[in-house]
Amino acid sequence: MKTLNKIIVFALALIVLGACDQNYIDDLSKVEVGSDETAPAVTINSPADGYQIKVPEAVAPVTISFEATDDIELSTVSVKINGTEIQSYTDFKDYRRLVDELVYDNVTNGAHVLEITATDLDGKSTTASINFEKVSPYTPKYAGETFYMPFDGDYMELISFQTAAEVGNPGFAGEGVLGGNAYQGATDSYITFPFEDLKSDEFSATFWYKVDPSPDRAGILSIGAEPENRQQGFRLFREGGAESQQLKLNVGTGSGESWNDGGVLDATAGEWVHVTITITPTENVMYFDGVPVRTSAMEAPVDWTGCDDITIGAGGETFSYWNHLSDLSFIDELRFYNRALSGSEIQQIIFDDMPYEPKYDGEVFYMPFEGSNKDLVSDTEATEVGSPGFAEGKVGQAYAGAEESYLTFPTDDFLGDEFSAVFWMKINAEPNRAGILAAGPEDTDHAEYPEKQNDRTKGFRFFREDAAGNQRFKLNVGTGDGESWFDGGENADVDPSTGEWVHFAFSIAADHSTVYIDGEVVSEGDFGGIDWTGCDILSIGSGAPRFSEWGHLSDLSLMDELRLFNKALSQTEIQAIIDAEN
Repeated sequence: MKTLNKIIVFALALIVLGACDQNYIDDLSKVEVGSDETAPAVTINSPADGYQIKVPEAVAPVTISFEATDDIELSTVSVKINGTEIQSYTDFKDYRRLVDELVYDNVTNGAHVLEITATDLDGKSTTASINFEKVSPYTPKYAGETFYMPFDGDYMELISFQTAAEVGNPGFAGEGVLGGNAYQGATDSYITFPFEDLKSDEFSATFWYKVDPSPDRAGILSIGAEPENRQQGFRLFREGGAESQQLKLNVGTGSGESWNDGGVLDATAGEWVHVTITITPTENVMYFDGVPVRTSAMEAPVDWTGCDDITIGAGGETFSYWNHLSDLSFIDELRFYNRALSGSEIQQIIFDDMPYEPKYDGEVFYMPFEGSNKDLVSDTEATEVGSPGFAEGKVGQAYAGAEESYLTFPTDDFLGDEFSAVFWMKINAEPNRAGILAAGPEDTDHAEYPEKQNDRTKGFRFFREDAAGNQRFKLNVGTGDGESWFDGGENADVDPSTGEWVHFAFSIAADHSTVYIDGEVVSEGDFGGIDWTGCDILSIGSGAPRFSEWGHLSDLSLMDELRLFNKALSQTEIQAIIDAEN
């Protein structure tokens, strides 16, 4: 038996040797490694640059996914956060490529830098880095705020810390008003969010919107009970073409519906527009950039019966029957509220998100009167005396004067050797004289003017008076020991009966002053320079309280786009402002 086994083993060995002789197995050949020509490549897949971790815990984890490759062979790969190494690799299954994912579980609040460095055998290295941060739990910034979704790389709502559900493949814009990112719609894609805790008889939504006119119609925000029934919830959507898109709002009242045809956006501008809708039991309003563009009546409060989820970025399950499908536009800083916001509150939200940057050289004050009497440069509200109001303006809304009413504002930021003011007015000839802008000291006794109450030797006064049915506009400037008058006579007359907007401007240089109407010079002259002593407040819409002795009290006219400058504007600069606002 042993002999037989030996014979079998010997026979098998001969077969193997024969096979080798027949070239059934290839010969092994040496492959040259080659020269190491390039440095390694490093790609960080996650987190994305600018990513924000938003969780209530003080310390949170972050998942790091990356790839490192080299043309010849990797030597080391180092992963660092804020300069401290958290992982090192020196042993590689594939010596030319490392793909890995690790979790770092000690991310604290604040900004962080992730760096991954790969080094090859020749000593060449490459470092890839991204910035990310962990932010503190969000606290609502505004009264009644119930929902805030900033779209900074995810779809998390920061008050509830719930994440919206995705349908299809919505994305991110790579730009935004805040945080560096925004929602970007995609075909057949949108997000949904539970709405049960957000229902109230009063409701507002605010967001920034950069419209994409393709497709020519789309849903933006929609919530309803069932398809083809508009008697519950609301639908905010757009319709139009490549040049313009009209935003519209439909609100269900249980047994009926309210239609608000909203306003039109320039679809070619490529600019962010702030959109607001407010809903109360009696009306709903749409605003663009804080200006109301349409108000519609409500026969009853909004009916939320059966409204479970809100759709963001499309008409969704309940409002797609008129082809209001996915919106490819950008949406940023989406907030909901359980109350109707006022115009001044909307303006504050806009300012917080996108603070005003002066448009013109030397501009130190800008009051557009868009539902508030705030200077946007300093973010300071004027003090109201009486009950001034608002009306339709040259641009958006305007200041509307009222009897015994005006504004005052501190002058700290615009006193100097040079000064200019520009604004629009729609003139109300009643009363037949009024103060418009005035800055002077408190009333004092003067031996030179014993019969006068007001001191005109300091500051300035711009006002109007009847001139045979027209209104004549005049400027008085105090020089310290006297006063200078700039009265253009008939050149400075305006017919108030036309009901048209007229542009006014005046400039005060160190030795010269000029008054303009609609960009044309109506009065000018040399003088000794303005003296601001004691001029701590500016009156807007009246001569009172420091220029009232001749009856130049409250002006019932409309005023819009008031800007002040710490320089003497030229005629060319004034005309450029007029052209920009016309």
